[in-house]
This record gives sequence, C-alpha cells and structure tokens, in this order.
Amino acid sequence: MKILVTGFDPFGEDKINPAIEAVKRLPDEIAGAKIVKVEIPTVFGKCAEVTHAAILKEKPDYVLSIGQAGGRFGLTPERVAINFDDGRIKDNAGYQPLGTPVHEDGQNAYFTQLPVKAMAKAIRAAGLPSSVSTTAGTYVCNHIMYQVQYMIDKEFHELKAGFMHIPFLPEQVTSRPNTPSLSLEDDVKGIKAAIEAIVKQDGKSDIATVEGHVA
Repeated sequence: MKILVTGFDPFGEDKINPAIEAVKRLPDEIAGAKIVKVEIPTVFGKCAEVTHAAILKEKPDYVLSIGQAGGRFGLTPERVAINFDDGRIKDNAGYQPLGTPVHEDGQNAYFTQLPVKAMAKAIRAAGLPSSVSTTAGTYVCNHIMYQVQYMIDKEFHELKAGFMHIPFLPEQVTSRPNTPSLSLEDDVKGIKAAIEAIVKQDGKSDIATVEGHVA
C-alpha cells in the first residue's frame, strides 16, 4: 500500500505551517504502508496541480492532505468538501475568490472515502484530542479536499482520499491569547495514528461510533 500525504506551506502572517512541518517528519513507512510526502502551495488551483502530478507519478492507494486550522484544539479528520471557494484572505499568489465554485461541473459536495471515525478514535487512543469535523471551511484546505475528490470522480476512480486539520503550533500562539495549540511532536504522533487507522480499515467500512462534535 502507498499513501500520499500532502502538507501546505506557510500562509498569511505566519512564517511556519504545522501541516508541512509535521508531514516532513513522518516516517517513510507506517503500519506497512509506504508514505510519500509532498509539499503543496497555499494557492487555489496550483495546489491541485501539484497534487495531481504527484498522484500520476506515485500512483498511491490513498491521499491524505493535511492543513492548519487555527483555533481548533484537536486533530480533526474532515468528512465532506463543498464546491465553494470563499477566501477570508488572499492566497500566497494574491488571489482571493469570493463565492465561486471549485468546478462548474462538479458535485455540490463530496464525502471522503477515509475512515474518519476510526481515525479520530485512534488519535484519541494515542492520547491526543480529536473529533470528526463536518466543515473544512471555504479556503484552500476545503479547496484541495474538493479538488482531489473531483479527480476521483472524473479520473482516479479507485483512489481514496481525505483531509485532516491540525492546530497551531505553540510558537504561533504567542501573540494569540487563549488560542489552543499542539506541539509538532504531537502533530506527527496524531497523523501517524490516523494513518495506522486508514491501513487497519482498508477494505472495511468505517467504525460505527459517535466521533463528531456534540454541537
């Protein structure tokens, strides 16, 4: 089995992005699966081009995209991506879409093929906070999740993919009072646990437990 794991570069006012920093530190093999690590730009469209090229080159069985979600205190596997780009800030290329579809011929939304409940449970079993999220936002994180699902719909029919948000790093919240953070070491630990769950559930349905937010 081969799993392509992508992480975004820094964006906005931050000089570091926990997504790519954690992805770079993943081992080359997890639970018997080969891990391919790719940095993608925080740029609408371009991030999908880089990911598409990596899929063509590596021919992975799974794609797990990782992104930063400032303000969240846990690792949150995402259940659904929506066909909607609405940037709260400009991307790293200076582009800020406001209420535009990702693809005119795409579905309104795509659900992940990843076992998000098993992933969240495995992360918590590793001693870290986690829950399933039903909103990936409308910025580049949702964009790449939707783009890969669109690729599955139109081209890579056997591929399985999804997205997971991770919190700020401690050094990112020194000027953000009362904002949660997680260490880079814990980010790596949590992503590894999620990948182990993906491997364990391969060929099976997701577990039937309550893993999302109460409200």
